[in-house]
Amino acid sequence: MDQALDSARLPSAAGASPAMAQWFGLKAAHPDALLFFRMGDFYELFFTDAEAAAEALDIALTYRGEHQGERVPMCGVPAHSHESYLARLIRRGFRVAIAEQMETPEEAKRRKASAVRREVVRLVTPGTVTEETLLDAARPAWLLALAPEGDRSGEKEGERLGAAWLDLSTGAFETEALAAGELPALLARLEPAEVLAPAALAAALPGAVEASPPRDGARRLAEAFGVATLDGFGSFSPAETAAAAMALDYVRATQKGEAGRALPHLSRPVPRGGRGVLQMDAATRRSLEILKSERGGGRDCLLGAVDRSVTAAGARLLADRLGCPLAEPGPIAARHDAVAALLAAPALRATIRARLKGMPDMARALGRLALDRFAPRDLAAIRDGLARGAAIAEALAQPEGLVPVPPLLAGCARALRPAEDPSPELARALAETLPARLDDPGIVAPGYDGQLDGLRRLRDDARGAIAALQLDLAQAWGVASVKVRHHQQFGYLAELPAAAGEALLRNPPAGATGDFAPIHRQTMANGVRFTCASLAALDRRLSEAAAEAARREKAIARHLRGLCLAAAPGIAEAAAALAEIDLQAAAAELAAEGGWSRPEITARPEFCIMGGRHPVVAAALARNRGPAFVPNDCDLSPGRRICLLTGPNMAGKSTFLRQNALIAVLAQAGLFVPAESARLGLVDRLFSRVGASDDLAGGRSTFMVEMAETAAILNLAGPRSLVVLDEVGRGTATWDGLAIAWAALEALHDRTRCRTIFATHFHELTALAGKLPELAPATMRAKEWKGEVVFLHSVAPGTAERSWGLHVAKLAGVPRAVLARAAQVLAALEARAKGLDPLSDELPLFARPAAAGAGDAPMPPATPPATHPALAALAALDPDALSPREAQEALYHLKSLLDGAVPGD
Repeated sequence: MDQALDSARLPSAAGASPAMAQWFGLKAAHPDALLFFRMGDFYELFFTDAEAAAEALDIALTYRGEHQGERVPMCGVPAHSHESYLARLIRRGFRVAIAEQMETPEEAKRRKASAVRREVVRLVTPGTVTEETLLDAARPAWLLALAPEGDRSGEKEGERLGAAWLDLSTGAFETEALAAGELPALLARLEPAEVLAPAALAAALPGAVEASPPRDGARRLAEAFGVATLDGFGSFSPAETAAAAMALDYVRATQKGEAGRALPHLSRPVPRGGRGVLQMDAATRRSLEILKSERGGGRDCLLGAVDRSVTAAGARLLADRLGCPLAEPGPIAARHDAVAALLAAPALRATIRARLKGMPDMARALGRLALDRFAPRDLAAIRDGLARGAAIAEALAQPEGLVPVPPLLAGCARALRPAEDPSPELARALAETLPARLDDPGIVAPGYDGQLDGLRRLRDDARGAIAALQLDLAQAWGVASVKVRHHQQFGYLAELPAAAGEALLRNPPAGATGDFAPIHRQTMANGVRFTCASLAALDRRLSEAAAEAARREKAIARHLRGLCLAAAPGIAEAAAALAEIDLQAAAAELAAEGGWSRPEITARPEFCIMGGRHPVVAAALARNRGPAFVPNDCDLSPGRRICLLTGPNMAGKSTFLRQNALIAVLAQAGLFVPAESARLGLVDRLFSRVGASDDLAGGRSTFMVEMAETAAILNLAGPRSLVVLDEVGRGTATWDGLAIAWAALEALHDRTRCRTIFATHFHELTALAGKLPELAPATMRAKEWKGEVVFLHSVAPGTAERSWGLHVAKLAGVPRAVLARAAQVLAALEARAKGLDPLSDELPLFARPAAAGAGDAPMPPATPPATHPALAALAALDPDALSPREAQEALYHLKSLLDGAVPGD
């Protein structure tokens, strides 16, 4: 969420010093951002910026001088380590404008300026960061732009939106047209770092940045990519092009300078349209904990449980695949073929993973090179990444035990050998150990550039350079005793003995010409001092060698950057291929270590899993050395499309629901699944309503949220959907909840006709098993042992006899007196329930049979309760759990039941 800055409290610029007048001008242009104002070796912040930054960074707030009679609040961060401070500010939701010195103090003096010229060179925001220290290596940093269709606001459910999202660090760029009601699902899928939207829409999205879509989005987008028309990129709606152009405008505005104008590394926009992917709404993603757990952690979620990648790019690709599984059999099968091939070739898999381990992030290094925000290590990342890629391509060309190579892996191997390959030149040019910054020496390897080597020798070995020139002068002047010494006033001079000096003055030898022509400087009692063009040049070279070497080294680094940018398309494809290979090898490694199997994807609406396991729970049990996970079968094939699951609390119903939904996600993402076997018909939409939550900010109770999610399922699910529902109707009165659950179950069976697992504690719903032909009841097994319940965590056909709620309450630490009273009430309620008529098959659901008419046979009287209330209460007592006082109270209560003083509830 963006942090609000109180710019209204800023004083006016009247009376400010020249430097502070610059600060006020730049701050006025960026009132909603903290201004990092470069002053020498520090970035300084002033006034309200300083107060906000000092609090956020926990650094000292000091004061510098006065402005309009008031002290000026100030804090600062070192320029060489400012990225770590930027990272903390960005995570806190701040935007930061960076103002750099555009000239040296000497240059400012030459133009007689009162202050060094400064300009904002970049606006750092959560969606436009590229530095390694500011990014999450395993997740993309999406900048999402939203534009309503036409002149509408985009707030209403039925309106259409255009969405465009890009990752500036890698160049990925995609678009989609969607209904306004589908926006929460897109936000949950992308988890964007920053959102741009028009004012009306931004007001409904916390933290969104207000931006206006351009009216000529298609033209501006085409100009940005140097084409006359977008037809070659695909089909875009006007709202999509408006959103894409809005995102590009924002990038230009934040990046400034050449990087903002050129945007050289962004991929061409790809229109996704949501086609060919498994649709999941925000509630489903939250319920299944696909990319993060409900607590916000990254370990106890599906991504954390299955990630075996060894590169950052592979981890990002895995997160993208899990967040957006496919719904087309061809691409899914291609991924499964690659995993199966690497699973069957353990030696090749081990070789590939060994070479991938420690692989630099080429995609993000290329992004920084394109934006001219690179460090020497980014050049090394391209060098090392391409070299390792070539080695992996060689391994795939001669695979051990892998014939033939699957098409997906073969395509990746071809991409690892780009037509333009700068890696040989980078290998020759770059030093083995590189500095962290471009301004530091040591980037270029010795022997690559003769001019740089000479400058380095001058810089590092002035004594050797002087000795070499001294030898040259001795040969040119014919005086072996010449000495080159440094003089404070004259610089480097050649000293000769008096006699030799006089002779040189009277009769210079033939070699004393050109750069070695002697120029008399000073005559002393016992010697003569001379200079020459070579000595003057040596003086200049020695004094300027370090600066010249740095300039030369930086020029070579920029030459190498140009080579990389010229080969950028091939490098980007190689980076994508390495990420794909890492993902497939990681999926094979996961399958090998966990005994996972290849799912069979069919076109029929099948769903048959044998020995399925919950990937996250099973991983947590193994990590904590707990008991082994109990596998379970699930069959939702035609004829038994709906599983009505009953069973005790704590027996594993929610785990069973989630594990089958997650197996579908894994299978359609292209991974193997934690099961002995799985045959799955393609799922077009996945719905999961498991767990309870409220929306207090939106004014919705837990039950209202539950009903809204249930309504979405009933309205949107179709015959190819998979639905998992847990305890529908539990948030309201018993009969209301039962009625809603009953009607929902009938609708899923008769109208929606989707594959469903419906977990409930309403045991009355089992009466539908005889009415709905495709409903199959199942239960979580449990056994009672010595007064305690033992959960077996296995699913079996049939229905549960009881819910064991009091046992769970006991495990939770509910006081014994409360448990004893609850047992009494439960016994009384169960006794009363025995006298109720069973639920009727006719509507209304719970109507008693009509009274017998005159000609009808009389209905048999209801069977009275067989157990006396006192006996029921006695059976519910646990003598070992009662204190003496509680035992006495129970005894009095039993006596009252026998005497009839207390009605048997």
